[in-house]
Amino acid sequence: MRTSRSPHMSGRWRRAGSTAVATSALVLAGLGTAVHATAATPDHVSAKAVATAVANAHVQYESACDATPKKGYAACNALRVTSGTTAFMEKQAALKGLTAKTLKPNASSASPTGYGPSDLQDAYGLTDAAAANGSGETIAIVDAYDDPNAAADLATYRSYYGLPACTTANGCFKKVSQTGSTTSLPTADSGWAGEISLDLDMVSAIAPNAKILLVEAKSATMANLGKAVNEAVTLGAKFVSNSYGGSESSSDTSYDSSYFNHPGVAITVSAGDEGYGAEYPAASKYVTSVGGTALSTSSNSRGWTESVWKTSSTEGTGSGCSSYDAKPSWQTDTGCTKRMISDVSAVADPATGVSVYDSYGSDGTGWNTYGGTSASAPIIASVYALAGTPGSSDYPAQYPYEDTSALNDVTSGNNGSCSTSYFCTAKSGYDGPTGLGTPAGLGAFTG
Repeated sequence: MRTSRSPHMSGRWRRAGSTAVATSALVLAGLGTAVHATAATPDHVSAKAVATAVANAHVQYESACDATPKKGYAACNALRVTSGTTAFMEKQAALKGLTAKTLKPNASSASPTGYGPSDLQDAYGLTDAAAANGSGETIAIVDAYDDPNAAADLATYRSYYGLPACTTANGCFKKVSQTGSTTSLPTADSGWAGEISLDLDMVSAIAPNAKILLVEAKSATMANLGKAVNEAVTLGAKFVSNSYGGSESSSDTSYDSSYFNHPGVAITVSAGDEGYGAEYPAASKYVTSVGGTALSTSSNSRGWTESVWKTSSTEGTGSGCSSYDAKPSWQTDTGCTKRMISDVSAVADPATGVSVYDSYGSDGTGWNTYGGTSASAPIIASVYALAGTPGSSDYPAQYPYEDTSALNDVTSGNNGSCSTSYFCTAKSGYDGPTGLGTPAGLGAFTG
């Protein structure tokens, strides 16, 4: 474990992902419908007092998957909180006039300890859209390996938060392999199962009326993950979320044309979790690359505030200037002659993390809090889905550049050191770590 001296005092264990042969962990029973509190606070507790408490969030976390994949492979960008107090826990305690209880390492929780649907919808101006939009749209999640408990865990999450049921039986949820098979699925993996739960829960939180298609690649090679993207599009998804990445290589431009060039489809990709530096496929000119923020309650008019997510010089949102991919025509920053990461962003800091239910394998302890840009990518894919089907010849990555007024500009924080300031440091307008900003409704995600 490396202990950080950042404001969130976060640490992180790195461990290699492995194929799990473990039995299912504790599945919590008897969870009733519940809704998280939004930014509103009771009259006897000031918003400033709550914001002060939230600033005390401090966590330790671990990487769900292999954080340093070999050439040609990708790692998922999911980070699971193992101890400490999250922003949500601090907020709930402050509202009750209590001190937040500390999570114990690897202990399951009887109830969520991270932000839930109403928190995220409120933070990004999506409450009304989430209730009214998304029907008839299919959001695809592409990950590696199988999560045997995906459907059951999804049902638990949605039931707890009072969201519409999304099951195989009612036609809302479908799980397939990269070839489209519903029966011949990849080998199960505990780490990637946590990633899958995170992705499915974030789609549920933002676009609860949409259908969900989970496409599982047989391994974490870029080729297999790319084939899974193609299968998602073949099966009709107009929104495809990818919460993984690896080192850039000279093969990236061929991957672009083979797997990610899908006009009329909003493809989102995590920017990475290792601080400043470019990853692929976030660097693809055909996708929306999604950076990460720390999201906290605030006494401002929005009720929330965001800064660049950074735990240490090697732990935080990715960003940077691609070494291989050409710059898309709509990206006009002048310091990078090739593709610049990111385009937009959303919450990713584990200390201000999101609630996830996962019951499979060694990571499957029930309710967990997760962070990483694996949270922000499916959030943004779901915002696109709420905004409606893209034009058939459009590359939706362009949409935010056409309406920057419908984004929350993130202007504070950095994710490391760089020679060109905006590559790693937030500023007014475009910057690498947070792109053009975070959603403020749907305006920036509509063609």
